[in-house]
Amino acid sequence: MISHFKNSIFIITDEHHCPFYNAKEEFEVSENALKIPTGKPVCLILAQDIVALASEQAILEKQEKGIGEQPEFKCGGCGGIIKFEYKKAKNYSTLQMKLLVAAERKEKLREIIRYADDLREIELFSSLAEDDLLDLGTLLEFEHYDWGYFVSQKGQAGTKLYIIISGQVEVIDDEGIVLAEMGPGEVFGELSMISGETMTATIQAVEPCVIATLNKKNFRHVLVRFPSLQIFLYKLFVDRINVLNAKRAEELSTGMVGQLSDISPVEISQMINSNHKTGYLEIESEFLNGKILFNEGEVVKVDLGHKRGLAGFYEFIALAEGRFKFIQGLSISERKLQSIGGFMGMLMEGMKRLDDRRG
Repeated sequence: MISHFKNSIFIITDEHHCPFYNAKEEFEVSENALKIPTGKPVCLILAQDIVALASEQAILEKQEKGIGEQPEFKCGGCGGIIKFEYKKAKNYSTLQMKLLVAAERKEKLREIIRYADDLREIELFSSLAEDDLLDLGTLLEFEHYDWGYFVSQKGQAGTKLYIIISGQVEVIDDEGIVLAEMGPGEVFGELSMISGETMTATIQAVEPCVIATLNKKNFRHVLVRFPSLQIFLYKLFVDRINVLNAKRAEELSTGMVGQLSDISPVEISQMINSNHKTGYLEIESEFLNGKILFNEGEVVKVDLGHKRGLAGFYEFIALAEGRFKFIQGLSISERKLQSIGGFMGMLMEGMKRLDDRRG
């Protein structure tokens, strides 16, 4: 027996740590098919809930007629929660609303096509097929900035990846000194997106700019769906970390002392690794004390509180407060220890766990 479902639209009104969807995204049941937001995976738990609701013909017909209160539904089948409700179209303007929605979709498509050639020229997207590029474009927001506008400021949360489509921006320090210039095709914000740290510099438009942005949740989807972009962005991340590390390399030659609130565990680890340093990192914090041993930049032993090995390293990556001291040199027996894992893989996994913990 063939099931028939009421044509309907459901809209997400709120979400907390949902791994897939954002607030205001819509799901449409039409002709016994479920349409999900473009470029997103299908959550079978939510799909099951919507299918069940779409089969309740009487309830949906009451909602269409404005009878009774608008019910709010919850999907809590995983670690996250989303709230969604039936989206009611006004009877007196159903045709106008449909035309408006169609016009908005056409405008979005026109916008993607307008910038498709520019996106294709960007090294980050050069490996994508035509259809993949268009799918990616649906997840991007194209933002326009006038001359002198601050695109992002040092210290703000890193919630977006920025890709310059046209125009020029400057990277500015606390004193207003220009550290660098960036133009079409260049990317920024990836350090904060991947590491979870705040923006490390202020970015200001020095001429009218068009900048494509990708929010954090869509950024995760893109990395999973397009592995080539993940490789490019992580390489860019490492290259930029190496530039920062070069400025501190001299400090490592005589040992280094500092606060984790000033230099994050990610930066410290990457600094030691990229400079192939041998020695141990002493950690003192309110909750954890211990050591991490490095041989030629690779982690060979972790003893942090009650955590050892990889578990201890991931715990270190999550620390936000505390004191550290790097001391050069290991004993002969310590130099014979094998690394506990590939450094970059460990670092990426540690940052992923930290990002998941923060939500």
